[in-house]
Amino acid sequence: MNQKELISLLNDVQKNNITPESAAAKLKTAPFDDLGYAVVDHHRSLRQGVNEVIFGQNKAAEQILGITKNMLENGERDIIITRLSHESAEYLSDKIPLEYHKLPKLGIVNRNKEKPQTGNIIVASGGTSDMFVSEEAALTAEVLGNRVTRLYDVGVAGLHRMLSHLDELVKARVVIAVAGMEGALPSVIGGLVNCPVIAVPTSVGYGASFGGTTALLAMLNSCASGVSVVNIDNGFGAGFIASRINKMGEVK
Repeated sequence: MNQKELISLLNDVQKNNITPESAAAKLKTAPFDDLGYAVVDHHRSLRQGVNEVIFGQNKAAEQILGITKNMLENGERDIIITRLSHESAEYLSDKIPLEYHKLPKLGIVNRNKEKPQTGNIIVASGGTSDMFVSEEAALTAEVLGNRVTRLYDVGVAGLHRMLSHLDELVKARVVIAVAGMEGALPSVIGGLVNCPVIAVPTSVGYGASFGGTTALLAMLNSCASGVSVVNIDNGFGAGFIASRINKMGEVK
């Protein structure tokens, strides 16, 4: 149940279209379903504005299917499945309305393609090798109803590439800066724009990058104000928080 459905239910009570007891019963049974292997939270969108997101890694394909079917039965749309393996995606594809993106391993179920896109989020990546994280961030933000511009392979090794997009960057409400190696891109962008910058370190790099730890520490120590950092390879987390920031100024 989302906020719009709750308000509709309360209006029905006010208009005597439904008894308070019936409304209470709907609210009592709506919060969650216990499937044994998962407890599906159906009030997540009411509390947070977004459905529960399914973390697909280490879940059996049958479990993902069961959770997703339960959410579909409760009328939920734009269901995001992160870290969804190719094998699980193949299993699900002929059983539910799945849109699968192979590079970021992201699945979208029952997508509302007519949802209005608002604001202006830019996803910038240091290199093509970072696209698996960049696309997770960009797709997450798009599914949540945000207008997204992608600026890929604009890292600091060729700074002119990023500077050629400066007009776009300064008009953004939020910038997601994705980079591996030494992780310098967010600091450079943070020194050029007046909007929040969400830095995403990736595990891309040679030995001393330590699987993204070097980029993470560099971003945490950024001297540019307005830069915040999410976990290594956490494109989903960056896309989610960018959506929240982007929509703060929208009329409810």
